[in-house]
Order: sequence, then C-alpha cells, then structure tokens
Amino acid sequence: MMAALLYLGAGIGIGIAALVGRKASGQSERLSQKDLPFVIGMIVLDIAAPIFLMLGIKYGSSANASLLGNFEIVATTVVALFIFHEAVSKRLWAAIGFISLSSVILSFEGIESLNFSYGSLFVLTAAVCWGFENNCTRNIASKSTYEIVILKGIFSGLGSFSIAMLKRERIPGVNYIAAALLLGFIAYGLSIFLYIRAQNIIGAAKTSAYYAAAPFVGVFFSFVFLRESLSGTYLAALAIMLIGTAFVVADTLIRNHVHQHHHSFSHTHDGVTHTHTVSHVHEHNHYMSENRHGHRHTRAELERALGEAHIAN
Repeated sequence: MMAALLYLGAGIGIGIAALVGRKASGQSERLSQKDLPFVIGMIVLDIAAPIFLMLGIKYGSSANASLLGNFEIVATTVVALFIFHEAVSKRLWAAIGFISLSSVILSFEGIESLNFSYGSLFVLTAAVCWGFENNCTRNIASKSTYEIVILKGIFSGLGSFSIAMLKRERIPGVNYIAAALLLGFIAYGLSIFLYIRAQNIIGAAKTSAYYAAAPFVGVFFSFVFLRESLSGTYLAALAIMLIGTAFVVADTLIRNHVHQHHHSFSHTHDGVTHTHTVSHVHEHNHYMSENRHGHRHTRAELERALGEAHIAN
C-alpha cells in the first residue's frame, strides 16, 4: 500500500506539474507505439522489483538486503553494456567498483550480514529487475519526461495497489494518504523526473553510479534533522565514494570533448569553379551506444556552411 501511494503521488504530482507548465511539457517528443515494449517493461519491472525485495527481507535479513541491494549499480551497468551496447569505459568501471565498495561499507552491520539464503536470491533478483528497468527507461529517456513519469507513477501505483488489495491490506486514513502522496511526489516524482533527464544526457550506467550517492545524503540528513551521530564507518565510506565520484566526473569531462572539422565545397560560378574550405567546431557526446567519432551533416547544414564561406570570400 505504501508503494502504491508513493508511486501514485509521483504520477499525480508530475501530471499536475505538466498541466501547470504546458509549454515546457510540450517541447519534447511524445512516446510512440515503438516505445511501448520499453514502457511496459519499465512498469512491470517497477512492480516486480519491490515484491522480490520484500520477499528477500521476509526470508532473509534487512542488513543482508541492504548489502545486496547495491548490486543494482552493477546490474544496470552490465545490462547497459551487453544488451543495450552502451559504452562503459575503464574509468567508469573503476568508479562503479569504488562506489559499490563504499555502499557495502555503509550498509555493513556485522559478519551476519554475509549470510547467504533464499532471501538473498530474492534481493539479487530485485536488483536485476531494477537494472533492466533503468535501461528500459533509458531507451525512452529522450521522449517527454513528464509523460514517462506520469505513466510510470500511475500504472506502477495501480499495480502495487492491486497487489495490496489481493493481500487484503487495509486502506489507511485520509491524513496518511495525503502525506504519502505528497512524499511520493517529492521523493519519487521529482527524483524519477531528474533521473530520467540525467539518463538522456549521460546514459544509464553513469546515472546509476551518480545515484549511488543517495544513501550518503540520507545518512547526512539523519545527522542534520534527527541528530543521529556520524560514525567512522560513514566517513570512511564517504571518502571511498568521493574517489568513485571523481572517476565518474573525470570520465564525463574526458568523453564530452570538442573536435574541429574541415569540409571542402566546390561550386561553379560564372564559368569558374571555386573551392572553399569551411571549419567548424563539433561537440561529441559519447554517452550513447555510439562509440566512434563519425557523424553526419544534414544538407541544410552543408548549404548553410557553404553560404557562409561564399560570403566570407
């Protein structure tokens, strides 16, 4: 029931935001029929993953679930690399290694956390589901973010609500529902919205690596608002997390670089053939599956460049 309300709050809240800012929400391309498999996959996996996680906690321990939940980062990257052919550099692998290690340190609660059980299999299954879900979302991230979050929130929420009804969970009071919907809009809706925008720019693997900082933010807020103490374990894990983040940032800066290209155009004017060389700077974004420097120019771009060269001469 809690999952249902949080997801519904995300979908309803972002839906209202889309209505308020219609101009901004209409700028992106709408989802099409060819996107339907990714949309269905995103919703089904978003319903299935929490169920597997709850089973993992039921048949295992919360500490074990916390540790193994960090496998989502690795699952997202492996799926992005081998199934969706997203480029993953050595720097990003190193970053994922450091970030995973820091997350394990942060959630480690003793040697008993390493016990393996059927519950562990359920948690790992949940992590793999979220890994696939992240990549399904990544494949439609260039479309309307508002539309994606609304569909994700409403249908994942309705799916979770149906399961809650089958389990005969009671419907909570109005105050609880209102608080959960509001929390869902902020913690799920806005979070998913920004996450999808990030995926569209830097890819699924790198977004997942950055997102792994979330537990550290949570612990820091518990220190600020709940007056909980920061342990030496937290500070050690934070240091390792910062190293991993530095690798991600370095990978971002190195991969998003600028090239200068030269193009020659020939045309005949008054019986004389003229050849012009036009230089332009082209920025390459290597976050997509494209892993080479080749790119195309449209006819309009070439004609515009030729016109500028002719005027310059």
